Amino acid sequence: MPDLSIIAATDLSARSAHVAARAAALAQVLGARLIRVHVSEARHPEGLPEGTRLLQGEAAPELAALAARENAALIVLGLHRERRVLDVLRLTTMERIVLAAPCPVLIAHQPPDRAYAQVLAPTDFSAGSAAALAMAARIAPGAQFHAIHALQMRLGARAAPGNREFEAAMARAEDHRRAFLTRPELPALAEPPEIVPGGVHQVLAFRGAELGADLVAIGAHSGRTPDQLGNYARDLMRAPPTDLLVSKPAS
Repeated sequence: MPDLSIIAATDLSARSAHVAARAAALAQVLGARLIRVHVSEARHPEGLPEGTRLLQGEAAPELAALAARENAALIVLGLHRERRVLDVLRLTTMERIVLAAPCPVLIAHQPPDRAYAQVLAPTDFSAGSAAALAMAARIAPGAQFHAIHALQMRLGARAAPGNREFEAAMARAEDHRRAFLTRPELPALAEPPEIVPGGVHQVLAFRGAELGADLVAIGAHSGRTPDQLGNYARDLMRAPPTDLLVSKPAS
């Protein structure tokens, strides 16, 4: 098997402006080879940077096959190109890549002028969440790691101490947290995973701003549907608040 690699996949647009530089920095961290690639149906696309491989065909299967051949630790992509109607009706190219890839995917859109310092993982205490934190520790060994769990209640339920429904939900979440913390692949966390009542988007936005998180790490699946992307992972991939690492549990 070839040495470890990182694949920097560019669509030659401004959305991929920081992909190559971030991938190069992470390749140094991992001691990996850097492979720059562009997937296109055109035989000779305009503006292809020197040293960039050209793959022809559909992006998801082509990148997945390349990642398998080259022992890729990570595929680095740029931002998703929004298509309001089509994105509602079908998976985006980015989502297809995440599902097909044999390795985690990083969506890089922040200037790579420094190493990641604050990693925030919205977690459902699943294997995918643990895999995301483990990969984040590999690419950001000097960072602090934080995990947060959004405790979602039914509409109208009171998320307050003394409320029986809330107390039961909190007890279940605490049980899941205890089991999650026994996973050997987890990096050292700055504090135990927080359990915060509220919606996932709200909880992540509040904690991310408070920490100044420069990398968000999330599991690709919700735990209930291992062959599909979780709804929240899909939402984040389409509009990530900062660089986003998406991982599947180890097979």
